[in-house]
Amino acid sequence: MTILVTGGSGFIGSNFILNWLETSSEPVINLDALTYAGNPSNLQSVQNSDQYSFVRGCIGDTELVSSILRDEQPSSILNFAAESHVDRSIHGPSDFIETNIVGTFNLLESTRAYWSQLSETDKQAFRFLHVSTDEVYGSLSDTDPAFSETTRYQPNSPYSASKASSDHLVRAYHHTYGLPVLTTNCSNNYGPYQFPEKLIPLIIHNALAGKPLPVYGTGENVRDWLYVSDHCKAIQKVLEVGMIGEVYNIGGNTEKKNIEVVHTLCSILDELRPKTNGNSYAEQITFVEDRAGHDHRYAIDSSKIQTELGWVPEETFETGLQKTVSWYLDNESWVSDVTSGAYQEWVNLNYA
Repeated sequence: MTILVTGGSGFIGSNFILNWLETSSEPVINLDALTYAGNPSNLQSVQNSDQYSFVRGCIGDTELVSSILRDEQPSSILNFAAESHVDRSIHGPSDFIETNIVGTFNLLESTRAYWSQLSETDKQAFRFLHVSTDEVYGSLSDTDPAFSETTRYQPNSPYSASKASSDHLVRAYHHTYGLPVLTTNCSNNYGPYQFPEKLIPLIIHNALAGKPLPVYGTGENVRDWLYVSDHCKAIQKVLEVGMIGEVYNIGGNTEKKNIEVVHTLCSILDELRPKTNGNSYAEQITFVEDRAGHDHRYAIDSSKIQTELGWVPEETFETGLQKTVSWYLDNESWVSDVTSGAYQEWVNLNYA
């Protein structure tokens, strides 16, 4: 059997493919449009594997997607493809509407047409797994209970609103057409191959370059952090034994203020790559104007997936962050390749 992964050259998608190929004998087809954050080098180690194949294209290209489904007959589709950065959605929401809403709709239509002509046995075995975010639930106060699968959707940015829309479409295709879907909503991921516009790789990159370490507002915003390999293992677990039509929240059980994360990163860098002058990287911390509509707190209640499916995160925040910093220190050429002129323009736009 073969699985189709959309957005497989991005941060989470590429980590999922690498994890999948380590633990499964089933082949993987990676469909990715290779926008700014899609990087084929993330999968360089498997590009010559007989289990892996790559197709460049968009999930909204119904002709292309239909031809892949017809020719390759995948047993499952895992939809990682998305525009995913809040700041980018604030400056240019149209790409988020096009990819996350229209693209998901087109992918669902192509999938429905393919699934409807399968044999009854293959229909029963087929799965469409949609990877989403905790941001669809909105913002929490310091005392609110964590997001559960029944928390009301209250998205506050163009990004989270577009993801909420895609979640609703996936749900509707199950309830209206019977498409066997699964949805996961995860907390903030971190780990290898993350494009350095997100907080953790941005801080690592800027610290080593001697640049300011930008922190929005006062740094009091709280996020739950999930090591990417733990997320990938959870997705695989949901694919294998999750109940059709259900939603599973995936979190790292680690709530941290952004300023705490930055100080922890500085401490790890002080240990692993100390400055020649003996000073701490923390002296580079700079507070910048807060993001528009910045959600205060996200927190995930992942008791459902832990109780029903038996998944628990293997990494603590401390062990995961140590592994992440070490990876970036060992792969500075990767960082150099992705931090192009366009990337610098983006950083200047948001953090000047």
